[in-house]
Amino acid sequence: MSKAPILILALQRTSTSTRYKALIWLLTFFTYTSYHLSRRPITIVKNALHKNCIFNISMTALGNETYMNETKQFPACNDTSWIPFDHAHPYQDYFGALDVSYLAGYAVGMFFSGHIAERMNLRYFLSSGMMLSGLLTMAFGFGYSWNIHSLVYFIIVQIVCGLVQSTGWPGVVTCMGNWFGKGRRGVIMAIWNAHTSLGNILGGLIAALFLKPYWEAHGYWMWSFFYPGLIIMVMGIIVFLLLVPHPSDVNLPSTDSSQRRNFQQETAPLINDTEATKHADYGTNEASPTQTQSDEEEASGSLLQSSRSNRSSLSSEGEKAISFINALKIPGVVEFALCLFFAKLVSYTFLYWLPEYIKQEMTEHVTLDDPDSTAGLLSTLVDVGGIFGGIFAGSLADASKSSALTCSIMLVLSIPMMVLYKIFGSLSMSNAVGLLLATGFLVNGPYCLITTSVSADLGTHPSLSSNAKALATVTAIIDGTGSIGAAIGPGITAIIEGTNKLTAVKMDIIFGILIGSNIFALAMLSRLIYKEVREIRQRRRFSS
Repeated sequence: MSKAPILILALQRTSTSTRYKALIWLLTFFTYTSYHLSRRPITIVKNALHKNCIFNISMTALGNETYMNETKQFPACNDTSWIPFDHAHPYQDYFGALDVSYLAGYAVGMFFSGHIAERMNLRYFLSSGMMLSGLLTMAFGFGYSWNIHSLVYFIIVQIVCGLVQSTGWPGVVTCMGNWFGKGRRGVIMAIWNAHTSLGNILGGLIAALFLKPYWEAHGYWMWSFFYPGLIIMVMGIIVFLLLVPHPSDVNLPSTDSSQRRNFQQETAPLINDTEATKHADYGTNEASPTQTQSDEEEASGSLLQSSRSNRSSLSSEGEKAISFINALKIPGVVEFALCLFFAKLVSYTFLYWLPEYIKQEMTEHVTLDDPDSTAGLLSTLVDVGGIFGGIFAGSLADASKSSALTCSIMLVLSIPMMVLYKIFGSLSMSNAVGLLLATGFLVNGPYCLITTSVSADLGTHPSLSSNAKALATVTAIIDGTGSIGAAIGPGITAIIEGTNKLTAVKMDIIFGILIGSNIFALAMLSRLIYKEVREIRQRRRFSS
């Protein structure tokens, strides 16, 4: 019997490829955890910063009587320890502008990041993006120690930070797609995608920690940005030292090559290969079973012929990055991108608006010793539920071979869940915990599935001959479109919050927008849902 530890024995029995896959899985997981960890503090800190937005006696130091006159319309605020900005307007205007600035920069940057990621080493691409993200996150917090009160400064920091943060998603998804084949990609990437929620949770916890009374007298919110910025910079150094973007970089066979060989070997009736059937069938019109099978066999032949010609081309010229237009032609890309637009609008509205909503609503029914910190901690429960929702969505998509249908089920169920949370979520702490977990499970499930497994599948579509150079562009298109929705949602919420309507009316409008967005997201998948339902029926018919 060997005296070596069990884990060492297990490590010795694994192949070199498996070890690298484990390394890439863990490295990209913690990489994107740090990305989300660094972007989370603003959503928590602004809940406390708005206490300082009423410029009382401290404004006399600026010698501007106009500010003093304008602030008379707002409720009194005795906290004058720091004046966040040099304008006198409702705080929703300030923070709405900051949210939209970051998300707009992120959305614009995403469309460029995919092209850049395909044309440079991903190790350099990710590590440089992480170092810049850390510096800019710290720069926001340094506004306190540097005594900067200019709204323009903070908006510029947010825009540039959004641009450099867009390096994360195309980079990590491309690395995962390069190393992991389709097989059980839904489950693998769903578990991996827990990094998004974990980053939000850790970022929220760190930010909430510095909202405690002790830190309030010591520039507390500055440290809420400093430590997340430091963490992502340290991870950037680790990525630079350890990341292996592609198996060929360490002389291992490419997953894409094995996928291509398997695809060529499985020429006979394509209807039995459900994954290939799904991809080949996207973009076709309804036909009878006999016609469908004939069309699929013809599609298989054309795809194989394309694969052979592309392979010889690739061997002589190397893989070429796919163009933006050709990426849009991949069946399913447009539909999933538009679906993610609305799904991410809902998810990010919860992310940016929920702490403030919890504080406003729960304080009317529940006594909270520390409303700011409690609201920040409770809001992380949506991300906890999202972890399990993403894993469930990935598992169900793998089992059913129907990603669109899986998304539609969760989108439909999330609508009544949001209604239940609005009605009962603020009545007690137990209600808040249970309903926030359930809402996060259903709201974030489709979002997680589309941004991971679906993006990777479409980026390695059989019609591309598994050209790895398409993966970053497809990922950028899908997530970039979703990021536009992510920017619009918090922006609309800030505008509604800044109106003179009653609070109850504002809440009704915002929840109405969220529910309507889920309905639109469902509508975007209608064509793919129909095709997947038809495929399920065909598989059952042929199996019987």
